[in-house]
Amino acid sequence: MHPRRPDGFDGLGYRGGARDEQGFGGAFPARSFSSAADLSHWVTTPPDIPGSRNLHWGEKSPPYGVPGPSTPLEGPAEEPFPGGGGGGGGGGVPGQSTEQLNRFAGFGIGLASLFTENVLAHPCIVLRRQCQVNYHARHYHLTPFTVINVMYSFNKTQGPRALWKGMGSTFIVQGVTLGAEGIISEFTPLPREISHKWNPKQIGEHLLLKSLTYMVAMPFYSASLIETVQSEIIRDNTGILECVKEGIGRVIGLGVPHSKRLLPLLSLIFPTVLHGVLHYIISSVIQKFVLLILKRKTYSSRLAESTSPVQSMLDAYFPELIANFAASLCSDVILYPLETVLHRLHIQGTRTIIDNTDLGYEVLPINTQYEGMRDCINTIRQEEGVLGFYKGFGAVIIQYTLHAAVLQITRIIYSTLLQNSV
Repeated sequence: MHPRRPDGFDGLGYRGGARDEQGFGGAFPARSFSSAADLSHWVTTPPDIPGSRNLHWGEKSPPYGVPGPSTPLEGPAEEPFPGGGGGGGGGGVPGQSTEQLNRFAGFGIGLASLFTENVLAHPCIVLRRQCQVNYHARHYHLTPFTVINVMYSFNKTQGPRALWKGMGSTFIVQGVTLGAEGIISEFTPLPREISHKWNPKQIGEHLLLKSLTYMVAMPFYSASLIETVQSEIIRDNTGILECVKEGIGRVIGLGVPHSKRLLPLLSLIFPTVLHGVLHYIISSVIQKFVLLILKRKTYSSRLAESTSPVQSMLDAYFPELIANFAASLCSDVILYPLETVLHRLHIQGTRTIIDNTDLGYEVLPINTQYEGMRDCINTIRQEEGVLGFYKGFGAVIIQYTLHAAVLQITRIIYSTLLQNSV
């Protein structure tokens, strides 16, 4: 005997007389759904994975169980009967396993990309920054061969920690940046994202939001820079929140005493914001450009009917990762001289002791006396030459070579899994 419901009840796809229909030989009442979209309010969509967003062209991840734009709707969605004894539900198992494999692969690909960008590349970032602020250096380390030699010397004399120092503070800076951007956009009319129907006013307000975000994160970025370049020989065992403590102390004028050569934060706002905004603009433009090229290439191959099912699945994940890789690489290379100037201004007057990048052992003090951004540029050009702006550039080559290798290995593994499942 079925419980009575009001005639207007509209729960979980109930439609009028659908309850009068009997399923499974009359043993159970059948559920009817007008369309697969009726389930959208009852199915939780997992968040997009950072580094592999927009898994389908032009769309975010669709809700689980709802086919994408390229999959035709063949009929209403059916719930699998618990126990699997009906005999008719066995045909959907391969599709479900492929869908689960796709989601698992998307998570793994995004995780591999994040791991490479933030963990595996950290030794390259440490040595790159040490070379940038070392105005004493006679060897500029423009090629990866000399960089590998110095890395080996640091690891031999100081241990593995010499190449992984300050990694926690870099995550703190990223968290502060994301948090500041979210809070500012929440309490101001500044847009956090630019819509497709953009206008110059919207772009200006969005860049203003980015500028304010970089200003808020600037003291913590300065503290993180000190942790990554400070020599492990004289380094104290600081906690992971030391970056937050030093950043706040830099703002209110407390904490570790600095020398008179320390530049005030007001004089660091312009180079910091300039570098951050230019990096964001260049990376965004290149990312959109590369995505457009890859999208056209994929569309042309589909028209020619020369794309295999495995390749189609790969095209759902890798284009954005490749675009992010190209955007980050180009922006880092283009802005490398400005980054060198920025790091020297941030480190000046902080009584920081760095490693000798010429010998691979011993330490050196930072005793620069730049009066500002213009004076720093002129001094580097006169005393160290144009190549002085590119000290440690070999570390960038190693960093992105590792990143490209990880992406390629991940692509091979994913292709193998797909071929075995198709």
